[in-house]
Amino acid sequence: MEKLTIQEEQAMQAIWRVGEGHVKLFLEQINDEKLRYTTLASTVKNLEKKGYLTSRLVGNVYVYKPVIPENEYKKKFLNGVVQNYFANSYKELVNFFVEQKKLSTHELKEIIDLIEEKNKK
Repeated sequence: MEKLTIQEEQAMQAIWRVGEGHVKLFLEQINDEKLRYTTLASTVKNLEKKGYLTSRLVGNVYVYKPVIPENEYKKKFLNGVVQNYFANSYKELVNFFVEQKKLSTHELKEIIDLIEEKNKK
């Protein structure tokens, strides 16, 4: 699985939200007034070439559907971030966000509760 550019990730996030649709529908999901239909259409075609999407022609419009699930993409590339930037330690990742004041004590407690709940199962 190839790493996506920021523009491709933005498009994939819109596509994952929609599930299946056409470029105009994806464009409506992206909050970027500077993004043009033609630019997004080109990005979507590139995503199809990279194997992230499939398409089918419905009338005169291409309808796209994700091939790669969002969770699979997140897992692959988050693991890479942890490995490359945090010495393969999720604890270091969490510590980084705590030090950057991006994660509060309350949020950490919620994370601990989630972990404890998952361990009960």
